[in-house]
Amino acid sequence: MSVTLDSALQGAGLGLRRELIPALTAGKPEAISFYEVAPENWIDMGGAKGKAFRALTERTPLVCHGLSLSLGGSAPLDEVFLRKLKTFLELHQSPLYTEHLSYCSDDGHLYDLLPIPFTAEAVSHVARRISRTQDILGRRIAVENASFYTESPIDEMSELEFINAVVAEADCWLHLDVNNVYVNSVNHRYDAREFLRGVPAGRVVYLHMAGHYKENEDLLVDTHGADVIDPVWELLEFTYREIGVHPTLLERDFNIPPLEHLVGEVARIASLQHRYQPQDSHASVAIHS
Repeated sequence: MSVTLDSALQGAGLGLRRELIPALTAGKPEAISFYEVAPENWIDMGGAKGKAFRALTERTPLVCHGLSLSLGGSAPLDEVFLRKLKTFLELHQSPLYTEHLSYCSDDGHLYDLLPIPFTAEAVSHVARRISRTQDILGRRIAVENASFYTESPIDEMSELEFINAVVAEADCWLHLDVNNVYVNSVNHRYDAREFLRGVPAGRVVYLHMAGHYKENEDLLVDTHGADVIDPVWELLEFTYREIGVHPTLLERDFNIPPLEHLVGEVARIASLQHRYQPQDSHASVAIHS
C-alpha cells in the first residue's frame, strides 16, 4: 500500500465542474495545478463529455473526492463501486482519493452528509471500513473532517478527539477542510486555531477551501456557493504556519461564477503557499508513518 502521495500533486487546485470544461479546454490558467472531481459523477461518463474530461486529466493531475461511500454508515460497503473506483483511479492516474468522515446511507442513499456520533464504538466501526476500503483500492486514502449542525446525545468525545482516533486506528491520511473547521467553530463555539493545533499534522496531506452561507451570527451553513471570506483566508494562513503547506483545493459547487473569478481565488491560495513554503522545497506531500 502506498504511504506517500505522488510528488506531482502540489500547489493550488480547482473543483472540476462540467460548466467549466469548455473554458478549461480552451486553456488552463497557470494558477491551477490540479483538478478535483467526485468520481461517482464521472465513472460511467462516455461520449463527447467523457472524451473532453479525459483530455483534461491527461494533462493535469486529478484528485478524486468521494460522496457516497458512507464510511460511518451501517450498510455494507459498496465493494462493487470500490472496484470500479480502483479502475477509474488507475485510468486517470489519480494520486489521491479522499472521502468524508460522515455517513450518507441507511436503507438507500440519503443525499446528505450526516455526522457520525463521537463514540469509541463508532471509531472502531469507521476505522474498519476505511481499512477495508484501503485494502480494496490498494492505496492509503484521506478522510475529510465534516461540517455538522447538531450534537449527538451519545457523544463520548470531542470532534477533534474523534478525528484523531479514527485516523490513528485506520492508519489513513487526513484531508483537512479549513472552511469546515471555521463553520464548526462558529456553530459549536470553539476556538478554530486551538482545534488546528490539535490536528495530527503528520497525517495531513490535502486541504479544502470554500465559501459558506451565514444564516445568522451563530449559524453558518457549508454551501460551497460563495466566495471564501477573510476569516477563512486567515485560518488558511494559520494552517500553513502551524501544519505546513499542502496541496489545497478551492471548492465551488453552486452559484458558479466565470472561470476568471474562480482563478483569482485559486491564485490567492497559490500566493499564500509560496509565502509560507520554504523556498528550497515544494508543497509537502509525504506522510510520516
